[in-house]
Amino acid sequence: MKEEHLKRILILLVLAWLLVGVVLPLVPLVQRSFSDQEGNWVGLANYRRYFGTPALAISFTNSLSVSLTTTILAVALAFGYAYALTRTCMPGKRAFLLAAMLPLYVPPLAHGIGLVYLFGRKGLITTGFGGLIPGWDIQLYGFIGIVLGELLYVFPQAVMILLVAASLADARLYEASESLSASPLRTFLTVTLPSMRFGLVSAVFVSFTLVLTDFGVPKVVGGNYNVLATDIYKQVIGQQNFEMGATISMLLLIPTAIAFVADRIVQRRQAAALSARSAPFQPRPRPWMDRAAFVYCLLLTLAVFAVIATVFLAALVELWPYNLTLSLKHFDFSRVGGGGYGAFWNSVRMSLYTAVAGTAITFIGAYMIEKTKPFKTARSAAYFFSMLPVALPGMVIGLAYIFFFNPLQWKLGDLVIPNPFAFMYGTMAILVLSNIVHFYTVSFMTAVTALKQLDPEFEAVSASLAAPFYRTFWKVTVPLSLPALLEMAMYYFVNAMVTVSAVVFLYSPALKLASVAIVNMDDAGDTAAAAAMSVLVILTSVGVRLLYDLATRGIARRAQAWKTR
Repeated sequence: MKEEHLKRILILLVLAWLLVGVVLPLVPLVQRSFSDQEGNWVGLANYRRYFGTPALAISFTNSLSVSLTTTILAVALAFGYAYALTRTCMPGKRAFLLAAMLPLYVPPLAHGIGLVYLFGRKGLITTGFGGLIPGWDIQLYGFIGIVLGELLYVFPQAVMILLVAASLADARLYEASESLSASPLRTFLTVTLPSMRFGLVSAVFVSFTLVLTDFGVPKVVGGNYNVLATDIYKQVIGQQNFEMGATISMLLLIPTAIAFVADRIVQRRQAAALSARSAPFQPRPRPWMDRAAFVYCLLLTLAVFAVIATVFLAALVELWPYNLTLSLKHFDFSRVGGGGYGAFWNSVRMSLYTAVAGTAITFIGAYMIEKTKPFKTARSAAYFFSMLPVALPGMVIGLAYIFFFNPLQWKLGDLVIPNPFAFMYGTMAILVLSNIVHFYTVSFMTAVTALKQLDPEFEAVSASLAAPFYRTFWKVTVPLSLPALLEMAMYYFVNAMVTVSAVVFLYSPALKLASVAIVNMDDAGDTAAAAAMSVLVILTSVGVRLLYDLATRGIARRAQAWKTR
């Protein structure tokens, strides 16, 4: 009975943290969107004022236009890339896969900075490489620039999803199609596309949500083309108009929530792509197709590398594009604002804390929800709340945290309640919490997937031996799930290192961050210094990933030794 009571307490603690971290902060956000600056209820007045102001209302349609355009392009390009990696025999697949994942380690603002140095008014391509060839002005600042930057941002996410979908192919279907003398096009339309349809749907919804909620790229290359994310920033930071910021946040939340719900509905209808009788698909050499796939992947890889390499080059030369002498002067951040190396090390610390605390909290929460029996209602509620963060844009989380954690007391009508969480505001704790919540759902689903792979008999045998569940958790569940735990920690670290949307409202002058420093430097016109800070973030993220791969190779092998005989 004591063990059952302990399980109930832990489940309630998991539910309590989800309420404080995810659910309750949304309450004052919603309330502020229906209130004036004095806190008086004004109903839909803020929404009427928003749509009655043409300069603001156009941002809503701009956001939808950018998101739809980028999603179509990103999913189409990623589909071709994933198809080439899984359905052809082209050389260099491993290198191309690593190249496609590289933008994951780049701050979104850095994509914009790279595009500025290539296609901006003094960009390398705009000026024709210093007048050597005719220049090409693509009118970067605005719709085109945002779409290009967002393509770089969401391309690896779409590739990862479609790679999984493309790898699950039943060779028997292709053999049947070949025996019926179906043309390659007909096979593609009747076999390949239907088998990947659920992956395509997921890629569409994920890409749409990421683009709609991104702040970094529009901030750098948006120009006068306003979108919802930059409007929130301007209203809160520029005008201190928190009520309108809350209103725009709610508008940003609506299409994101719709995309999330639609994706969940589609995924519930998904049937197994492979059965027990399925035969694994092995691509056969087709010289013309293999060459075409290689050229296609090479062109996309070169495009990705060109933007990232330009960021490195801009950070390492005297004055772009007039003096290309190599120099490290832009890494001397004492001459610019933003926080310098202090901000960089704050980001490293924050990312480490997020990785450690986030992995522990997420895995324990997933374990209590998935592997314990009591309190079914509480566990169901906790599971639902664990899925919510994926539908919450980072800027919405940041603004909601201001309203929830900043006041010393909460007012509910005539009732005044002291805020027990006010001590967190302006500290590293709230930055870590916002990152954990922001990236919680993906890590949670990773943990749940790992736990589902473990046979329930582990718990049954432990119970029959009178071993407490926490000993089974520590001695059995954690070692068997170690690869998933390490991946979750890596996911938290990299994303916390490069993100800006959730933390841009929450950092304090004493806790400046590298990603926010990039924003401030770019605002001040110190674009080269912003590129230098971006280089530090990229090198740190990639370096930590490489060290992680080297350090965990032996650990993961020992943890999974039970699989070998």
